[in-house]
Amino acid sequence: MGRVVIVGGGWAGCAAAVECRKLGADVTLLERTDMLLGTGLVGGIMRNNGRFTATEEMVCMGGGELFQMIDQNLKHKNICFPGHEHADLYNVATISPFVTRQLCAMGIQVHCKSRIVALCWKKEKQQISGVKDQEGHIYEGDVFIDATGTAGPMNNCTKYGNGCAMCVLRCPSFGGRVSLTALAGVKEMQGRRADGFIGAMSGSCKLLKESLSPQIIKQLDEEGVAVIPIPKELLEDHLDLKCCQQYALPQFRENLILLDTGHAKLMTPFYDLERLRQIPGLENARYEDPYAGGKGNSMRYFAMAPRDNALHVEGVENLFCAGEKAGLLVGHTEAIVTGVLAGYNSVQYLWGKEPLVLPDTTAIGDAISYVKEEMETEEGCTKKYTFSGSVYFDRMKKKGLYTTDRQEIEKRIEQAGLTKIFQ
Repeated sequence: MGRVVIVGGGWAGCAAAVECRKLGADVTLLERTDMLLGTGLVGGIMRNNGRFTATEEMVCMGGGELFQMIDQNLKHKNICFPGHEHADLYNVATISPFVTRQLCAMGIQVHCKSRIVALCWKKEKQQISGVKDQEGHIYEGDVFIDATGTAGPMNNCTKYGNGCAMCVLRCPSFGGRVSLTALAGVKEMQGRRADGFIGAMSGSCKLLKESLSPQIIKQLDEEGVAVIPIPKELLEDHLDLKCCQQYALPQFRENLILLDTGHAKLMTPFYDLERLRQIPGLENARYEDPYAGGKGNSMRYFAMAPRDNALHVEGVENLFCAGEKAGLLVGHTEAIVTGVLAGYNSVQYLWGKEPLVLPDTTAIGDAISYVKEEMETEEGCTKKYTFSGSVYFDRMKKKGLYTTDRQEIEKRIEQAGLTKIFQ
């Protein structure tokens, strides 16, 4: 079996690695930092709204391994918070080492602190033959997957945001993101905000849970969510800046909404620390991610790959993409499902078979094709798309794709001829 090299160890890269390995490939997963999962290290929200549907579609198609790993690391299951139903929250403290152990047990070669800086190139065939990291190590492969994401590096966070907010991506320590697609000479696409500025800001912060009042801690432990009204004189409104538009609702402007993912997930891009500490119960609040959460957050959606609906990158014969690299898709679920598809099609490439394009009778297939269409328009590039809210969740409901009925989802996948396709 051939060799697959995946650059980027976030949720998308991990999902691609699992799928490729299941199908028998020799898999190398390269991660720039010292931990897998990227922004998944501070995320934690699963199955809210249409993400439930997408998750169950992928389980029915046989690509649910990472969702099963997440289910073994949940803090809370089936909770509700403003605008969102039946959400699960995983523990950000335990998820990365658990996933790392599972991937290594499968025989996936995981290399952390491996920041790719150059390509080995077969120019006559428009193929990548290997990648080189900053230490000079070369990793050869037959097919490659770009899961490097779209966030940062620091110069983008400074130019288009509020400066480096010292987030979990830790560019000063491990070097900024380097795009495999860009190294191959492919012109990437950029997302914009409604005001015309490039990029979008990450939409939440982490507070040290122990820095909150005993009453808030108790509520988080028992219910998984705390909604704290903000006095009018302390209101801040940063919702238009955030990439996670599914949380840009009035309730998130008028209240502090905290979710228990091990730390307390604060559902706003940033909040002035001095003002935050004037809100009852948060007198001792401390940011855990980003450390400068009173000033700003990381910036994203600067570098997306032009791709087809099989997630093949245009212009390079043996390169696929997943996660945010595949377009203006927001969230862990979105990263995982694109990762599985990119992994599957990479092995199809190795076998000399036609790639799989998921039909628009599935929520996953429809989202992948719809986002590609939208990104090719001026207005579409200013929006963000997710199964859990905003533009795409509205489309899901309109098309009748959103459901929490597992039997209905199983039937949908069976009618499409996709049952266990990823096994």
